[in-house]
Formats: sequence, C-alpha cells, structure tokens
Amino acid sequence: MADTESLNKIRAELEQGMALLKCKKCGCMKDMLKSLLYALLAIKTDEARSLLLTLRGWLRETAPAEYACLGCKHCFPAVATNIITTELPAIRLPASGCEFETHAGQWPRVAGEYFVVSKDSPVAVTTLASADLAKRLANEKPDGLCIVGKTETENIGIDKIVKNVITNPNIHFLIIAGAEVKGHVTGITLFSLYDNGVDENMEIIDSPSPRPALKNVTRDEVEAFRSQVEVINMIGCEDVKVITGKINGLASRAVTSCSCKECDEPANVSSVEPVVVILAKYPKKLVLDKEGYFVIIPSEEKETIIVEHYAYDNRHLHTIEGDDAPAIYGTIIKNGWVSELSHAAYLGRELAKAELSMEHGFKFIQDGGKGELENEEE
Repeated sequence: MADTESLNKIRAELEQGMALLKCKKCGCMKDMLKSLLYALLAIKTDEARSLLLTLRGWLRETAPAEYACLGCKHCFPAVATNIITTELPAIRLPASGCEFETHAGQWPRVAGEYFVVSKDSPVAVTTLASADLAKRLANEKPDGLCIVGKTETENIGIDKIVKNVITNPNIHFLIIAGAEVKGHVTGITLFSLYDNGVDENMEIIDSPSPRPALKNVTRDEVEAFRSQVEVINMIGCEDVKVITGKINGLASRAVTSCSCKECDEPANVSSVEPVVVILAKYPKKLVLDKEGYFVIIPSEEKETIIVEHYAYDNRHLHTIEGDDAPAIYGTIIKNGWVSELSHAAYLGRELAKAELSMEHGFKFIQDGGKGELENEEE
C-alpha cells in the first residue's frame, strides 16, 4: 500500500513546480504527470485517488511542451521521481515513450540540437545543461572538435549520444562539460554507462538518475560505445578556453597514438542498423469494430468529457465520464470496449481534440462517425 507521507511529499514537489510557468511548458513535467497518473490507477487508496484527481487538473493546466528539460537547479518532477524510486517501490512508473528516428546515409545519424564542426575530427563534447556553451564552442571551431551539443535527459539524450558516436568511427573521445542537469544528473549517468554498461533491462548500472533506461539502442551498441571512446570528466567547466585546450590535446593524442587500419575501424558498428522509415498509407479494406462505436460530448458546464458507447443497432451500452482524455480511453481499453487498433487510435485522437476544445474554447466536431471506427483487414 502506498505510503501517505510519501504521496504528500510527491504532491508538494509537483505543486511547487506547477506554480511556475516554465514547468507548465516543460516536457519533463508533463511526462512525469502522465506517468504518475497511469501508475496511480492501480492503487486503490483514498490518498492515491485524491492525488490522481489533482494530477488530472494539473495536466489540464500544462501548455504544449516547448522544451524537454531546462536543467533547472531544482527539478520538481525529477525530485518527485526520486521519492517514488526510494520510498514507494510498489509504484512502477512506465518507461518514457520517447523514440527518435535515425537516418541512414547521413551523419549525425540522429537529429538533435548539435553543432557539427568537423566530421573527421576525434573529439565530441556534450555541454549537458549549458546550451549556450555548446554554441560558443562551435563558434570557436577548435582543432579536433567533431560535434558539440547539450544533453538534458538521462535516457533519450544518452541514447542519441551513443547512436551518433558509434556511427562515426573518427570519434575517440567524449568530453562531458558544462553545468550538470539537476535532478537528472545526466553527466554522472554518462560516466556510469561508460564504467558499468547496462543491465538486462537496459538500465544504466549504478546511475543515480531517476529513469536511466535506454530504449533506442541495443546492448551491442552500448558496448561498441564503451570500446570506442574515452570519456573525459569536465563537469562544471564552462570556460571555453579551458575546454578548447583539452580538445586540442586530445586531438594530438589521437593523431600520434596509432594509424593502423584496425584501430581506425569502430568496434561492432556493423551491427548498428537504422530504423526503417515506412511511408504512411490509408487502409485499403476496412472492417467495423465489433464492440460498437462512441459519441464524444465535451461538457463545458461540468468541465468533463462525456463519452457514450453504442452497439451498431444503436443500443446505448455505457456512458463514460472523465476529466481528461487519458483517463477516459484508459477506462475504455481496460474494460475491453474497443477491439480494433485503428478504433483505439481514432478514439485517442478525438478525445484529445475534445480536451483541447475545452481548454481553448473552440467548437468540437467529432470526425468520421462509424466510418472512422474501421481498420485495415490483413
């Protein structure tokens, strides 16, 4: 059973964050609220239900995410996650759903906020939370610098570093500089990855971060990264001259150390495959969802969304009422009232539109009717 005191501590942290406009626009906060909301659905206590209602209200207050993480000195969602990890192990937060697209035939293989100075150079630099430092280093164009950019998160941010490093065999050094990302401790987590690798769940061993799970790379790719580069600790340093001097020195080491063909070839890079990009197409043949169809009604008076579930003979089967889209489609899926994947996707889309219509005051018109509840038949 969830501990009341711990849940109150979590509420207090998130409440402080939600009082700040920057947190309402932060993807880190929004991701935490959604993850905790889903986790609390499985806990049947008054305290959990109370926090669940509060979370739904906070989610309505959030704005579209303008950034993944600002690297704040005190990261409220990260602290809340740490409380869950250390005090409430029974609460299992879902892994981040973040994924990225890779691009074969070009480098960097994964797009991001990077500055490429020279693809053939041996030194990569992450400036962690110091975005301006990355730009200043790129403008200096020091000899030996290949690529430089910030890294905010301990999961997808590190995924991108691993993928981009192992797909460029010229990179032999990774400097970790700039201000540490508070709460996420991404810099220290990178060292944990370099020193210890990942466990069977692809979580970085001995990382102090709240969610150090890598979901977009394989164990072979992690080992290729650890074999290919030497990681240099300059966390906290934001002096461009000092970092430039280090880059120059590492570049000299790379030139003088070895020039044999074997050392120029990256370890295990042959195993790295790009994600296949599939062009989206409309289905050619459609079938109805046997479980029926839904009519979505945003209620401004109640400040809730009402969903009516009907059979195809127009019998009214159920009425679902909730504060937000995730709660409603979560309830529908849990009860087995949708059986086609396309129907579930359609329902999620329309519920999101209904939620936005209530938040921003525009008229909601449900698309498609019964025809939208159809799916491609294999």
